[in-house]
Amino acid sequence: MTDPSPAPTPHEPFDAVEVIRAKRDRHTLTGEQIDWVVDAYTRGVVAHEQMSALAMAILLNGMDRSEIARWTAAMIASGERMDFSGLRAPDGGVKPTADKHSTGGVGDKITLPLAPLVAVYGVAVPQLSGRGLGHTGGTLDKLESIPGWRADLTNQAMMDQLQDVGAVICAAGAGLAPADKKLYALRDVTGTVEAIPLIASSIMSKKIAEGTGTLVLDVKCGSGAFMKDEAQARELARTMVDLGRDAGVTTTALLTDMSTPLGLTAGNAIEVEESVEVLAGGGPADVVELTVALARAMLAGAGVTGVDPAEALADGRAMDVWRRMIAAQGGDPDAALPRARQSHVLTAPESGVLTRLDAMAVGLAAWRLGAGRARREDPVQAGAGVRMHAKPGDTVQAGQPLLTLLTDTPEQFDRALAALEGGFDIAPAGSGEAASFSPRPLLIDRID
Repeated sequence: MTDPSPAPTPHEPFDAVEVIRAKRDRHTLTGEQIDWVVDAYTRGVVAHEQMSALAMAILLNGMDRSEIARWTAAMIASGERMDFSGLRAPDGGVKPTADKHSTGGVGDKITLPLAPLVAVYGVAVPQLSGRGLGHTGGTLDKLESIPGWRADLTNQAMMDQLQDVGAVICAAGAGLAPADKKLYALRDVTGTVEAIPLIASSIMSKKIAEGTGTLVLDVKCGSGAFMKDEAQARELARTMVDLGRDAGVTTTALLTDMSTPLGLTAGNAIEVEESVEVLAGGGPADVVELTVALARAMLAGAGVTGVDPAEALADGRAMDVWRRMIAAQGGDPDAALPRARQSHVLTAPESGVLTRLDAMAVGLAAWRLGAGRARREDPVQAGAGVRMHAKPGDTVQAGQPLLTLLTDTPEQFDRALAALEGGFDIAPAGSGEAASFSPRPLLIDRID
């Protein structure tokens, strides 16, 4: 005897089980089904168990472009949309807006120098950011190591700062895509985080609701990235670019390498310190390269051409905006940053060329030292993290410092060192491997 599909409950046009079955059986969901199931889940009509079953069916069977677009639109419709049309340029016209989103990695402090750099050229940068979870660091955690700095702003305070300073980095309000917040938490505990349609719609629903005119995506691949595989990262980038374009947002993606950490720091305060070095015209070459590449893409999308953002790093203009941005949110740009009370130096076991420094290993070590959190409510140590003394391609001598581990809880050193076991390779000096080694390029591709 067949099990008949249950009838929709009173006042509900669909039943969750029929929507789950449709995707389980590889059918294309209708726009009406998608609108209803996202809204009903947000309202509590669709149970967590039912949405987790649907998420698993989406993970296993996928969605086509029209389904992903409709799912994203339904997530946006669950909350409010921001409007920056009231921002005014010096000529009285509407001030252009641009934002960047990174899929996350280790040592990824790019937002910190990038937002003030783009603002130098008259483009408003409303950077709504998050906190870290697991081995990837959060932008707000880094900035909260600055004494007095506030992440939570009212919409009016954010608008005022965008008009006066040109850049703001703050927490997203609860009203943006609330369906995504609920679904994200569910995916995290049901093994469905990796579903590309759900990743793309999660990111893009928030970014489109944010209301920015231009969006540049930094989609990372490699050991320290959410997407380890380049082909999957490329698929995610293509999907998100299409979603943005369909929603009227000028969208570009840069596919970038995250097999090794960005820069020479992974943590919170130490990444702020490194970001300030970049804003002062110095800093690690890879951080500068990616910051400038993303700035160029954001400016081009916003219609600003014929400028070289590297100049604003060299001449101090980006630093001026940074200082004003930090001060506007209650921070003291001149205050000493917190430092860890304890340190442990890991030295190179042999001489040669560093051919691998694994991003995941470094990120996990930093997390175990206290720089990250296991649960969203966990605190982080502002001074904890890992400072690197060499990058892949550098020559190292036996006994020289390779990594410095920083923490206020020295009992964590052993766990951090365990994370780093097998996390780096050194090719002997004079060997063929050492002679032929060249680091992977940071910028892999651009997807328009």
